[in-house]
Amino acid sequence: MVEVVETVAGRGGELVLRRDGEAYEVIENGVFLMDTRNGESERLLVTGAVTAGASVLIGGLGVGFSLRAALDAGAGSIVVVEREPAVIAWNRSGPLRTVHGESLADPRVTVVEVDLLTWLASTSDRFDVVCLDIDNGPEWTVTEGNARLYSVEGLTRLSSLLNAGGVLAVWSAGAAPAFTSRLRAHFGDVREVPVEVPRGEPDVLWFARN
Repeated sequence: MVEVVETVAGRGGELVLRRDGEAYEVIENGVFLMDTRNGESERLLVTGAVTAGASVLIGGLGVGFSLRAALDAGAGSIVVVEREPAVIAWNRSGPLRTVHGESLADPRVTVVEVDLLTWLASTSDRFDVVCLDIDNGPEWTVTEGNARLYSVEGLTRLSSLLNAGGVLAVWSAGAAPAFTSRLRAHFGDVREVPVEVPRGEPDVLWFARN
């Protein structure tokens, strides 16, 4: 039986945290965004790119799978940019904190509560790894404006955050051929990795280096 844990007015619209048995689900404006059932692809997004001591940017906190993976991989420092206060609260002190072992309490972690597009317009920080897990991926965005992150302009800005030899890792809920083409035109080395999921088409990850 599905139980609504909390409903809030988020910056992108209505956000709902639901519990279905042992699993939690996050819904935005009636559209499913994420849950705690699997998380394999969210973890692989990080483990495919992060090495010990790396400085890491994670765009989108989600249910904390990527953050936990970055900590376990030995990241030296992690900045998480998340625009929704409720998502941060659910992960910091709410029911999602048990999903990732209270990762937000780790001293290596800094959480910035702001829209990633806004943050990108002003930051001068640079990273060894940039992990992008915003919305449902390049070609299925729930929030207007998020598609800009996956445009040529967005890729140019994201690549400018990378240190020499750095990696841009991108998550998607499905294939995105046009985005793959843009990525290959922008980066010299691009690896595309499909990840099977229990239901539906595979998630897709990209790992790109300058």
